[in-house]
Parts: sequence; structure tokens; C-alpha cells
Amino acid sequence: MVPIDCDVLVIGGGPAGSSTAALLAERGWRVVLVEKDKHPRFHIGESLLPHNLPLLDRLGVRAQIETSAQHKHGIEFVSPFHGKSVRYEFADAWDKRFPYAFQVRRSEFDHILLRNAGAKGAEVIEQCRVTAVEFPENAGPLVSARGDDGVERQWRAKFVVDASGRDTLLASQLGAKERNPRNDSAAIFGHFSGARRLEGQAAGNISIIWFDHGWFWFIPLSDGTTSIGAVCPSAVFKNRGSDLTSFFMGLIASAPEIADRLRDATLEGDVTATGNYSYESKTTSGRNYLMAGDACAFIDPVFSTGVYLAMKTGFWAADAVDECLRKPQRATRTLKKYDAATRGALGSFTWFIYRIREPAMRNLFMSPRNWFRMEEAVLSLLAGGIFDGWAIRSRLYVFRLFYYITKLALMRHRVAVAPQTGMPREASP
Repeated sequence: MVPIDCDVLVIGGGPAGSSTAALLAERGWRVVLVEKDKHPRFHIGESLLPHNLPLLDRLGVRAQIETSAQHKHGIEFVSPFHGKSVRYEFADAWDKRFPYAFQVRRSEFDHILLRNAGAKGAEVIEQCRVTAVEFPENAGPLVSARGDDGVERQWRAKFVVDASGRDTLLASQLGAKERNPRNDSAAIFGHFSGARRLEGQAAGNISIIWFDHGWFWFIPLSDGTTSIGAVCPSAVFKNRGSDLTSFFMGLIASAPEIADRLRDATLEGDVTATGNYSYESKTTSGRNYLMAGDACAFIDPVFSTGVYLAMKTGFWAADAVDECLRKPQRATRTLKKYDAATRGALGSFTWFIYRIREPAMRNLFMSPRNWFRMEEAVLSLLAGGIFDGWAIRSRLYVFRLFYYITKLALMRHRVAVAPQTGMPREASP
């Protein structure tokens, strides 16, 4: 085969890959985007954050997406351990400019982003799976792929962006992918029609509902269906002892709030499960390549960060690739800056995510207080506004201090209760 030349080859047509391809094509680079599936195609992860909206504006697709999206004005946390629910409104966040977000069908959302990349000048090739990337010493990366029709193709690129999602093509090829031992979770999910939603403006809000084994998501979509999923430690799934649908319905029955909302609902389609999904790559970039979105890391979906981080890293990737191609002498520094930004974004969320099932964190989320404007800062985190300056970051550090104080108080309570009951238990809020 004679390789086809291009400036940038993007692997994957999800939010990260489509964003990167669109922005680089806009800047005049010859971009080829290779996607293994034919869009539209199903994908889980329907909840966006308010700070997704400026990114959609920059790509010029917000109006197309808004026509079929469900508006989401906030988040509801429901705790059976506290016997109540608490709602957070994005309008109360530190930055008041982003009072809502969208719930979307990912098949439609991703298709719009992919078409936009093509409209901006990227060559989009679907139903073609990248099988390998070679990095010769004295030439640009050589990318090999195979189409669904069996035809083999190759490209010689100046730069490769791996946005292959959970396929993690480069991280796997380079032996850099590592499971995250701090978040050993699995998920099971399905879609229901007829689920009972919140009333009024809150009807489109996402609900996070804790239960004995973990937490549920409840995501209302504009077509009347609701995405329901349970996230639990992997050990819960290993002992399920029944088919997926029966196991899922059993988990729903064990969570009274979800069971009540789905009392008159009907399961639409199949139930799907995914194993221990939390991982990261030891490297995010190297000579003539970088990874964006889920191709370099995936964390727990409790704060709906998936699409936001995919698009945000896609934007950073476009800037980094453009800089590397225009000023090769600065490539090493540019990629180090990209790596630091990507890992910093992940770290801002993971501290909270690692602790979301702990009683101390539940107590704080279920008893919000705006001391030192701490609640506004946490809302900014939930909205995706983690890059808005030191004022917010400093309040998040104050929140962490309150978390450790709360955790210490709970530990003392357990010690005091244990001699009386013979066993420790969770403290009352």
C-alpha cells in the first residue's frame, strides 16, 4: 500500500475526536478522522455540564443540539441515610452565566459533532477501524486501518490524535493503560419510558440517588425516556447469580426512591453492564502523538464529567497540535503543558469522586452551607467551572477541610457508639 499523506490523523469520532478535528481543519490543516462505527450509534453518557455550552458555541453547533435536548437546570441528591433529597441549581454557582445544561441522546449529539467536523473541512471516514500506529525514527507516524469491507488503508501523518475512547488504542499499544485501584466500580444501565420525573423546571434535572450498594443515576431525556444506571463496587456484580435484566431489576427494587419513580415505567431495549471501567494512561502524549478524552482516562460518571472532559481535552489537543506543527522546536514544552492541564482537570474531580460514597461526603452534600461561599464553589465544580480561577479553587480547599473535620467527627462518634451496641454504625447527619 502507498500511504496517503495528511497533517493530522484523528482516531475516533466521539466528542473528543470530532472537536479536535473540527478545530484543526478550521485552522487549515489537512485532517483525516477515522471512526470505527457508522453514526448515529448508541452511546451511554447523556448528561452534559453547563460549561459544555461555550464549547458548543465555539464549534457552532449549540442551536442544532438544543432543538432536541432536555434542559437541565440542576442536580438532585437523594439519600435514604438522611431521609431526604437536596437540590442544587446551577444558577446559584459562583459564575451565574451558565444556569443550565442539556441532557442529550448521544447518538444524535455525537452525530452532529461528527458532521460538523466534516463541514469544517476534515475528511471523515466511518466504518473503518485503526489497527496500529507505527512511529518510525525518521518519518511521521504510519497509521494502518481496516474497513468493514475488509479493505486495508494506511496514512502517513505528521501528528496523530488518539480519541478512540474506551478502546484506548495507543495507551493499550504502548502498555501505558492502568486500571484505577481507587475506584473499582462497575455499572449496569437501561432506558425506561413512563418514569416519574420531578415537577416544573426541575423535570430535566439529573438525580443522584444513593443506596446500600452504591448510587443510581436518573437522567430524563426529551423524548420521554429516562436513562437509569447503577454504579456499584465490582464485587457486587461478581455474585449477581442471575441474568443482567433480573439483576438490574433487583437493584432497583432495593432502592425505594428509584423503585417508586419506576413503578409505572417500562424497560425499553436491553440492559447493559460494563466492568471495572476506571482507568488512566501513564502518558498522555509523546513524539508526534497525544491522547484526548476517554483514550487517556475515564473516571466515575457521578458528576457527568465524561462529555465535558472529552470536549475540553479535545480543544486543548487542537491547540497543542497546532502549536507543535507550527513551532516544532516548542513541541516538548507544549506537550508537557497539555499533559499537566489534562491531569489537573482529572484531579480536580477525582478527589470528590473517590469519596462520594463515604458518609462524611454524603453528610456535606445533604446539608449544604454557603460558608465562605463554599457551596457556590462546589456548584461551579458540578457545572464544570473548575478553571475559573483561584477564588473557586481556594473555596474547594476549604470544602476539603470541612470534609476531613466531618470525617473525624464521624470516627469519634463510631468509637463512642461501639461499646454500647457492640458494633459501629453510620452516624446520623
